Amino acid sequence: MQSVYTREQRIKQSEKMQGNFAYTSLIQILCLVACLFFAYGGEVIQQTQTPAYQTSGRGEIQQTQTPGNQTWETGDVQQTHDNCCGNRTIEGCGNKAHCEYICRSCGLSSSNSCYNDLIKNCFEIFNVSMSTLNAEDFCQWNNVKSTYNNFSMCTEDRADCLLIPWPNKLVEEKFVEIHSLYFKSCPTQQFDDPPPSIVFALVMTPICLIPVMVVLVVMKTKNGDHRS
Repeated sequence: MQSVYTREQRIKQSEKMQGNFAYTSLIQILCLVACLFFAYGGEVIQQTQTPAYQTSGRGEIQQTQTPGNQTWETGDVQQTHDNCCGNRTIEGCGNKAHCEYICRSCGLSSSNSCYNDLIKNCFEIFNVSMSTLNAEDFCQWNNVKSTYNNFSMCTEDRADCLLIPWPNKLVEEKFVEIHSLYFKSCPTQQFDDPPPSIVFALVMTPICLIPVMVVLVVMKTKNGDHRS
């Protein structure tokens, strides 16, 4: 009777080991398929470069804004719009204190047309500020961030007053022009995406560890069965 019980126990243990072995083999096959997929997929990874002027939201520019650099917000409004559009009126305006004057100065012009003139004036002020720097200073962010952020704030403020979404196509084109004029010679390698080999290694390391963990669990289970 005892031998029959022992035989049944061995049969159950053998079936359990076969099931664990099949499970481990399945995991290894899946890991191999994943390795082949990522190996061939890594060859077609494109290294895309994000322009430095793109931001994830308006808050980023405001966070980097330093005290004393907000002269464009109010002080230059009168000068900017006297050079731009004349004394006219417009319907629909932002709720900031100086927006009424900005909207009135646009007059019969469409919002986009007037906004295009306004950001041209922001661009002129940006050029004047950049002209005080040497060409070697253009690639030093600490030297240009104040002027750069002021230009961003200027375009955003005018867009808010005219109830135009920001960023928009006109602003993006102006930023592209700025980068082509002042920053095209600056090194950009440090802002590139990681090479495909590094991405492949980071992705495959945890995937290849899965079979190892499964084997360890199976071995631990076997040891527990023998002890019982």
